[in-house]
Amino acid sequence: MNKSRLPYRFIGLLLFVIGSISIGVVLFRQSKNSVIISPLPESQKKHTSIIAKIFTKKKDPDELKKRIQTVIDNRWVNYSVLVIDYVTDFSMGINESVIYTGASINKIPILAALYYEVQHGNIDLDKSITIQASDIQDYGTGSIRYSDPGTTYTVKTLAKLMISQSDNTAAYVLANYVVGLDTIQKLIESWGLTQTDMTNNKTSNKDMSLLFEKIYNGKVTNQSYTQEILAFLKETDFEDRLPALLPKDVIVYHKIGTEQGVIHDVGIIEQGKIKYYIGVLTSDITDDNETTKIIAEISKAVYDFMK
Repeated sequence: MNKSRLPYRFIGLLLFVIGSISIGVVLFRQSKNSVIISPLPESQKKHTSIIAKIFTKKKDPDELKKRIQTVIDNRWVNYSVLVIDYVTDFSMGINESVIYTGASINKIPILAALYYEVQHGNIDLDKSITIQASDIQDYGTGSIRYSDPGTTYTVKTLAKLMISQSDNTAAYVLANYVVGLDTIQKLIESWGLTQTDMTNNKTSNKDMSLLFEKIYNGKVTNQSYTQEILAFLKETDFEDRLPALLPKDVIVYHKIGTEQGVIHDVGIIEQGKIKYYIGVLTSDITDDNETTKIIAEISKAVYDFMK
């Protein structure tokens, strides 16, 4: 062996050893500093997400619209149906911005404005109101019209009767004397309701959906008052429309409206993770009983679709 080559071989071996050690140190540090945040690697998470999207069917508004039109079967000429899912971005509307006679669904703005004023210290729910003969609205629904003038009710009792019985005298007193029509109108306009006219009793499905969303999500009052409002909307004497064909465990917060040629029901359906607004407005109706049944059938068709 040539002795002159030994130093070079030694140097080469030394460099190899040093290089190997350096690589080992780098790999050790990388493994030590690597923190697994999720049990699923990013590649697998993305893969799972793609699979979920493939097997999750996106709701089609046109499909729901066809189901509703099949239920109606050309028996209505003028109507509006609006569905807005609170869980996803799904919505479906038919004539949702068309203005209708509000009938008793315009008692919802009265209720919302009343509790807004209560929360801000302008109205006392426990204040007693004496019903005068001139206050009696001797038509439609409600029990106060059958009471003698001079009977007293608290503001809260009037609010409850206005919703549960759709009492017209209670609504008249609350709107005109307790809250004030001007106050109600200004408040609902500030909330974005641009198609609701309290004086002329006009509104749209779009406006009602905005108001129900604000009430339901605590944007009108605090949690305590919100729960009280929803309790009134849940327990009513008129459960033959939106709630009629739904399972018993489904919660329905709603308000009906009835006048000659007008049958409405608007509200929120809740069952577990299912939460959505549904409104059905009609005009030019000639058969109240048939229309009531059709609204119930539409509600069931929407519920089955939203599940």
